[in-house]
Amino acid sequence: MAELSVTIVPQHLYVLPDQLWVHRLPPDAAVPPLPAGPWSSVTRARDGLTVVCAGRLPAGAGSVSGPWRGLYGADAHNLDLPGMLAGLLVPLAGAGIGVFAASTFDADLVLVPAEKYERARTALEAAGHTLSAD
Repeated sequence: MAELSVTIVPQHLYVLPDQLWVHRLPPDAAVPPLPAGPWSSVTRARDGLTVVCAGRLPAGAGSVSGPWRGLYGADAHNLDLPGMLAGLLVPLAGAGIGVFAASTFDADLVLVPAEKYERARTALEAAGHTLSAD
């Protein structure tokens, strides 16, 4: 396996206050009403509709994973700036923590399993990142 070299650019991350859930619905599903919350994401691909939100969708609305803790980049960065997401994922992978990632135009959202949040925080801070409440 090839070795990856990544220069870590220290980032300030907001820890979202609510736990998030990742839902997988069929590809042709209508976008459901979303629970109120500070962050949600809806992505349709040919293999399914993925909904990330601060609550569980009604029973029977596909499969669900969670709870997750959300870490969101506090500072906007150019879309063509390389390594911003990798700078978060490499320390988390090194700590054995799987993630779910989504992005906005301005920043990345990295979800870590709620039960592994403290390990994730430790790994990110050791890599030079700072975390604070949203």
